[in-house]
Amino acid sequence: MNKRELNTQQTELRRVMLETDQHEQAIALFLRQHAMLHASKMGNADLWSYEDSILDDMDDAQMRRIPQNGEHSIVWCIWHIARIEDVTMNLLVANTKQIFEEGQWLAKLDAPIAHTANAMSLDEIADLSARLNIAALREYRVAVGRRTREIVKTLGAAALKKKVNQPQITRVAEKAVVHKDAPGILDYWSKRTIAGLLLMPASRHNLVHLNEMANLKKKV
Repeated sequence: MNKRELNTQQTELRRVMLETDQHEQAIALFLRQHAMLHASKMGNADLWSYEDSILDDMDDAQMRRIPQNGEHSIVWCIWHIARIEDVTMNLLVANTKQIFEEGQWLAKLDAPIAHTANAMSLDEIADLSARLNIAALREYRVAVGRRTREIVKTLGAAALKKKVNQPQITRVAEKAVVHKDAPGILDYWSKRTIAGLLLMPASRHNLVHLNEMANLKKKV
């Protein structure tokens, strides 16, 4: 397995999820790809893990580093994809509390922020990257991924076709989990169906930033 094959699988997932009525196949494809986009311990499945292939031989200093002329660190990427998945799957899809809140992860992570880290300055990203507890960050992402899988397994075919409702978007806005300078994200989510959120961000968004992490690894 490699990232090219993951991209091919994402294309097939999108086709089945949006263009057919093959509900069981769509859920199975999502769960398979989702597992490979997380650490292997998250899904407890005998599948290749893109995250593990990137991170398992890296030390904390490498993960915190922002390359010269770069914008992000690997730590920032992990935070960002974990927070985005937590917010969308719990607040928008399941209409439940975030893992971040339930598990009191703000303190566990030594986090200076609670939002998804969009629209941050380079200095802010560097500060976040330096301060986060990396072991806790990876555990948080595992917890987020496991909750996502629990949610997705309960979704029927009709639920996938529903659009996100405005009260849920308002709830996300009120919780300030998206940076005030990135309002376009809320607008994007408000136009998606539940199936659309499973595709972006719960699978495709993870893949995009894992690809970024793989490229950052080469530079640090």
